Amino acid sequence: MTTAMIVEDSRLARVELKNLLLQHHDITLLGEYEEPDMAIQAIEQQQPEVLFLDIQLPGKNGFELLDALSYQPAVIFTTAYDHYAVRSFEYDALDYLLKPIEPARLAQALQRVQHRRDNTAPANSKLEANSSVFVKDGEQCWMLELSRVVHFTSVGNYTEVHFDGHRPLIHKSLNQLEARLPEQLFFRANRQQIINIKKIASIDLTIAGNLELVLCDASNVEVSRRHSARFKQLLSL
Repeated sequence: MTTAMIVEDSRLARVELKNLLLQHHDITLLGEYEEPDMAIQAIEQQQPEVLFLDIQLPGKNGFELLDALSYQPAVIFTTAYDHYAVRSFEYDALDYLLKPIEPARLAQALQRVQHRRDNTAPANSKLEANSSVFVKDGEQCWMLELSRVVHFTSVGNYTEVHFDGHRPLIHKSLNQLEARLPEQLFFRANRQQIINIKKIASIDLTIAGNLELVLCDASNVEVSRRHSARFKQLLSL
């Protein structure tokens, strides 16, 4: 089964899409939302595999909603306008469906979802501390040993990889990376950053009592209250 969520401010459009999805028995709808902030909270908590996302929404547009997420679902845009199409694929969208959505086009989009699942499953395996990974940013490419990474930092819908003075952007969320990174080497310090514990140069306390780490590249990373206790437990004798 594939889990899905709808974010659409038009009640009629939500009903029509929901009825179309009912014809696909391998799709489980986790919820439907018309307000972006409520949708962001639900997406982060329930982590649907597929997000059917309108672009023109009240308060935030669809692109701004994606930029606010740390979790990255597969995205199928649903809109009445075709002039957003080029920008939509900057967000690695699986498809771009124009309203009113035709059943055949929806079926085609869902086939793309299944194709991505089939082709990315092997890549979701756990990495080892001595693993090397391929990183591409524009025209630059690296075969990067994980041990060289100082930290990963969330930047909108991307993640910045810090190593050897380089900061390439990859189109992966921190949640996706965290699931694959070796726990003996990497630690989720806060909502925005994962650090290499071997790259910690010093540890201090902030005025608020939180831990502040200085990494070998002089980056300052504050460990959130939520993660401080686990950090102390992990590194204590």
